[in-house]
Amino acid sequence: MGTRNKKRKIIKCNDLTFNIINYFVFFVITLICFYPFYYMIINTISANDLSANGSIRFLPRSIHFDNYKQVLLINGLLRSALVSIGRTVIGTAFTVLASGFLGFIFTQEKMWKRRFWYRFFIITMYFNAGLIPMFITMKTLHLTNTFWVYVIPVIIQPFNIILVKTYIESIPRSLQEAAEMDGAGIFTVFRRIILPTAKPILATVAIFSAVGQWNSFQDTLIYVTDQKLYSLQYLLYTYINQASSLAAMVRNNGTSAVSAVALASQQTPTSIRMTVSVIVVLPILFVYPLFQQFFVKGIMIGSVKG
Repeated sequence: MGTRNKKRKIIKCNDLTFNIINYFVFFVITLICFYPFYYMIINTISANDLSANGSIRFLPRSIHFDNYKQVLLINGLLRSALVSIGRTVIGTAFTVLASGFLGFIFTQEKMWKRRFWYRFFIITMYFNAGLIPMFITMKTLHLTNTFWVYVIPVIIQPFNIILVKTYIESIPRSLQEAAEMDGAGIFTVFRRIILPTAKPILATVAIFSAVGQWNSFQDTLIYVTDQKLYSLQYLLYTYINQASSLAAMVRNNGTSAVSAVALASQQTPTSIRMTVSVIVVLPILFVYPLFQQFFVKGIMIGSVKG
């Protein structure tokens, strides 16, 4: 009995040591991931002259919020935010519906040439026509300089279809068979059976699509020349490249005072970069927690058939 008790104590001690090390390691990793966002935020609300010379590292100093007030007044920023919000909401909705329906259709054995069409979709993951043929295609379809160039080309994503198809295959077949015996058609089964039971994987697809749509700027760079259709990320890209001239423009539109207070709130390239980055990043950070409860379950079940 004494030996068993000693072994149990050793095991408990080892488990406690492992948990402490485990929590410490993950805590350090969390800090490493969190610090860049924290660094940007404290630099946007600190004195701009201190931020520009790198004096702000861990705590904000001379707190003010003039950066956000002035950056939000930059011409075209709010319009671009509406474009980004629109493409994210509409694009995500279309992508989720298309991925859900195609993933469901490819599980139906009665579908004509099911294996051929599934492979036809999946092969596009490995072969790409290239930038110039893609641009010519978009121009031929009259999608360049239109809002739909942000939505239509990314509706069908083979990776998302694979995830949804694998997840649906784990749903008991008897649910669909029972609905079909009651006279339900293919669309009714999809709407009444598949959509409610596949929420975890569809939420996962929604996260992938929303983050991709919100962060995308290359499609604006390639297909859009109309400033009214510029996305927020493209403006971020532009402002980062032109931060010095933009800071001068904002200063010229403001007060000409040279007091210490004015100097502390005067726009600099660093304050422009930091403030615009925070404005662009924060919205998507608030969206992720809404789908987090579905994410782990969806990606695990959708990635491994069993």
